Amino acid sequence: MTAAVNTFGLDLPDYPWEAMAPYLAKASEHPGGAVNLSIGTPVDPTPALIQDALKAAADAPGYPTVHGTPALREAIAGWFERRRGVAGLDPRNIMPTVGSKELVAWLPLLLGLKQGDVVVRPRVAYPTYDIGATLAGVTSVATDNLDELDDATRSRVRLIWVNSPGNPTGSVRSVESLKALAGQARELGAVVASDECYAELGWGDWDVQRGGQPVPSILDPRVAGGSHQGLLAVYSLSKQSNVAGYRAAFVAGDPDLMPNLVNSRKHAGMIVPYPVQEAMRVALGDDAHVEAQKDLYRGRRERLVPALLDFGLEIKESDAGLYLWSTAGESTWDTVARLAERGIVVGPGVFYGEAGNGYVRVALTGSDERIDAAVARLASAL
Repeated sequence: MTAAVNTFGLDLPDYPWEAMAPYLAKASEHPGGAVNLSIGTPVDPTPALIQDALKAAADAPGYPTVHGTPALREAIAGWFERRRGVAGLDPRNIMPTVGSKELVAWLPLLLGLKQGDVVVRPRVAYPTYDIGATLAGVTSVATDNLDELDDATRSRVRLIWVNSPGNPTGSVRSVESLKALAGQARELGAVVASDECYAELGWGDWDVQRGGQPVPSILDPRVAGGSHQGLLAVYSLSKQSNVAGYRAAFVAGDPDLMPNLVNSRKHAGMIVPYPVQEAMRVALGDDAHVEAQKDLYRGRRERLVPALLDFGLEIKESDAGLYLWSTAGESTWDTVARLAERGIVVGPGVFYGEAGNGYVRVALTGSDERIDAAVARLASAL
């Protein structure tokens, strides 16, 4: 009798970070231990006012609401007006999500995309955009310009992902660029979903605290005109507020899409816990902790940039966010290996698509002590 073959399980690629194990092991052999600047996970403490809000809401015996409490949605609307230049956002068109990665992975399915539909994502991008297309059984296409697509492909585009500021490149799309994309999407009948979770971390011309302009949102009236039709903004508090462990994020925008998203998530049980909703509400009402955290990242960036340049890396884009998108003009893995020999772990650019080959992503998410250790090691290698 022949045994049945187990054909269960999704046909997804292996999780790419497993390939980093030997480089992490090599870096760990350094006398001072590894400086891991490969993954952008916050390392600084969660601000006390956010922890206190979580604790104060800990008595939560009932089920939370999928749509989010009215107080939370009003706080998000207020934040959009105060920090992103988006006034008058209707709280009904806002919903908390269990982190932003969850929404990225499930949005094509929640929007009802079907086989034959196309999801567009940036050429160099966070892998979860492709995973979301795979889960929905649709096609993913990598491009930063819809004009590059042939007519047959363009006609099938139903969802366009924008990531500005970008991960891993740190690129920022201008108001004019976003406005043009929104117009093209509306002509195609497609949704633009803009992943904006690094928007508070602009540098140079985008550093508001140093006289720069704010990173624009897809919901900015200069982009959207008088309507949020076909537009969704996705945001996470993980980076700005050091709450990656809370899974605290939200989506806002199109008033016609939101009721169906809320309803679908009710059926699927995708609910942000009430204590986390309360922590989000408090966090979004306080700008001081966000700017204090940005000051820490700015200082780390200002120390790392010259050290990487002196080591022979060229930094590209990196106009905002938590990463320095860098190249030494060699294979990605050669750069990863050279840095691992000095006890420094970085993210391979090839994890972000074919266009990332030759690059590495260096995160600012190390403590001051670890950043200073990396700077010293880079200097000693000269």
